[in-house]
Amino acid sequence: MRLFPLFLKLRGRHCLVVGGGKISEGKVAGLLSTGARITLVSPEVTTRIAAWHRQGQLHWKKRKFRATDLKGVFLVVAATSSSHAHRVLFRQARKRGILCNIVDVPELCNFYYPAVLQRGDLQIAISTGGASPSLAKRLRKQFENIFGREYGPWVKALARKRNAILKRRLAPAHRMQLLEELAAAESFADYRKRFLKNKRAARAPKSRARSSWPA
Repeated sequence: MRLFPLFLKLRGRHCLVVGGGKISEGKVAGLLSTGARITLVSPEVTTRIAAWHRQGQLHWKKRKFRATDLKGVFLVVAATSSSHAHRVLFRQARKRGILCNIVDVPELCNFYYPAVLQRGDLQIAISTGGASPSLAKRLRKQFENIFGREYGPWVKALARKRNAILKRRLAPAHRMQLLEELAAAESFADYRKRFLKNKRAARAPKSRARSSWPA
């Protein structure tokens, strides 16, 4: 069975995390960047999760999971030491039509976390359908060398230029041609040269100003 690849908009959505260890901490960090409303249920949490709670970035229920915690939830992620609790949670989530991921238990998931390469608004997600997360991780590292950090600001620049083109009254074929040229490899190569040149200039030590007084 093939997976359906998609990117979810979670801003304002209620997401539940069950478990307060290091693995859950990593899942929370990813959710925070999306603008999701996060509730975390666990008797104990890491120092970082506790700090997020104090800062108002998530709501922490200091107890074990209850089925009522799923009320109004769009997505749930769980990473605890109890396989029984995981099975109960997955069954309850499926009954309510809630997307569920029990970390490292593929049969108790209806979505998987891909290995993600992030370059600003550019995201490259790699999944093996749970067959080998290690392979997905290795491929992501390979892509890090192919897609450098300059892609982040370039994609941002592309968005501005694309919006300018879309505002112009152009024939559809001409508009498509301009958009394709904008994102072409040649366009990126030119941008990359300027990017690296500016980066080198920023790192170069500033020359000392010459004194007007004689030595």
